[in-house]
Amino acid sequence: METLEFVLETKGSTAVHVVEPEATVLEAVGKMCAAHVGALLVVRDETLVGVFSERDVMVRVVLDQRDPATTCVAEVMTPAVITVPLHSSAHEAMSVMTSRRVRHLPVTDGSRIAGVVSIGDLVRWAVSDRDRLIDELEEYVAGRYPG
Repeated sequence: METLEFVLETKGSTAVHVVEPEATVLEAVGKMCAAHVGALLVVRDETLVGVFSERDVMVRVVLDQRDPATTCVAEVMTPAVITVPLHSSAHEAMSVMTSRRVRHLPVTDGSRIAGVVSIGDLVRWAVSDRDRLIDELEEYVAGRYPG
C-alpha cells in the first residue's frame, strides 16, 4: 500500500504554496490563480496557522460581501488545520478527507510541511492503482504473471 510520500513524489510538483495571514484575499487569490491551485497554506513564522481555499473565498468573502482588497486572509481562512503524517496511506488520507469534508490536506514530516495532497491527487492515485491491479490480474489469468 502506497504512502502519501509516494503520492507526493508522483504528483509532479513538490511546491507548497503559502500565504501570510496578513495578506489580502485579493493577493491570495492572485497566488492561487498563478499557481493553478485551489488552496494555500497560511503560514506565520514557519508555523502552519490555517488553510485558505476557494471555499473560504466563496463562503466567507463573496457571500458575506466582504471587499477582497481590504479583507485579510486571517479573517476568512479555515483555522482548524487537519494534517496527516507523510507515512500515512493514500487510503487513510482519502478517509480523512471524506469524513472531515476537506479537499486539501497538508502532509507533515514531523514538524515540517512535506506537501499538500488534494482530492484530485488521490483520485488520480486511486485510478492508477486500480489500473495496475487490473493489469496484474489480466497477466495472471493469461498465465504471463511472473510470480
